[in-house]
Amino acid sequence: MKPTLFILAAGMGSRYGGLKQIDGLGPNGETIMDYSVFDAMRAGFGKVVFVIRKDFEEDFKKVVLSKYADKVPCEICFQSIDKVPAGHSFNPERTKPWGTNHAVLMAKDIIKEPFAVINADDFYGKESFQVLADYLKSIEGTTGKWCMIGYRVQNTLSENGTVSRGVCSTDKDGFLTDVIERTKIEEKAGKIVYTEDNIDTEIALNTPVSMNMWGFTPEYFTYAEEAFKAFLDEYGQELKKEFYIPTLVNDMIAAGKATCQVLDTPSKWFGVTYAEDRPQFILKINELVKKGVYPNKLF
Repeated sequence: MKPTLFILAAGMGSRYGGLKQIDGLGPNGETIMDYSVFDAMRAGFGKVVFVIRKDFEEDFKKVVLSKYADKVPCEICFQSIDKVPAGHSFNPERTKPWGTNHAVLMAKDIIKEPFAVINADDFYGKESFQVLADYLKSIEGTTGKWCMIGYRVQNTLSENGTVSRGVCSTDKDGFLTDVIERTKIEEKAGKIVYTEDNIDTEIALNTPVSMNMWGFTPEYFTYAEEAFKAFLDEYGQELKKEFYIPTLVNDMIAAGKATCQVLDTPSKWFGVTYAEDRPQFILKINELVKKGVYPNKLF
């Protein structure tokens, strides 16, 4: 059975001001997400599942899914604030979504095989999808052998400002021990540093960081649902607290229920963190097209 790619796209409507304004960055108006789907298909993923907001269903089908018709099987599921387990309540004044782990939970009735989770608006690179697909194929039929693509921090920086990254620590066998969010990461005088309390601390160039590219087996949904119930019991009345993937991963590792292999990738992560990143992103895509990494027209 081929693994499934799960794309977190529920924030797209608000982030882009409507799906019809999804930013075309490739030579033929390709979006970042188009490159992810293309890379996943050639790496051996068999299906793509998107989590979106219900009010964007028709636009999403017309603008996004229509491109992939007859190319790869696709399904959609919906994230909304009121999708909580029976018997659990939340503050009726809340408007903020519950976070990435809640978004993943929306696919629990759709995905029955090993699956990857990615953001819709990050460019992950061809090699990363191949590394992830190979790992997910190898763990089919097992439980608790999760993974994360660990990007080398030097391959995730912006030339236009500082970035925040989940800096990973691993044991001698490459298993994740913890992820610590570091802010204000940048290159200074040939070194990569993060700044906290006005103090610069150097990070080794190849230090793995999380860009929210994960690999899980289906029992993840069971753990996520139980954890979400506990989260609601504790934080359900708060307006902004969110339920994140790394929190559950850390908790399951600590409980001895799962391991998370950090898989190295040579890929360079691209994103549009700052407005000034956009033209550079377009240049990078065009360079990859010229080198033959991608066809001029994806779909």
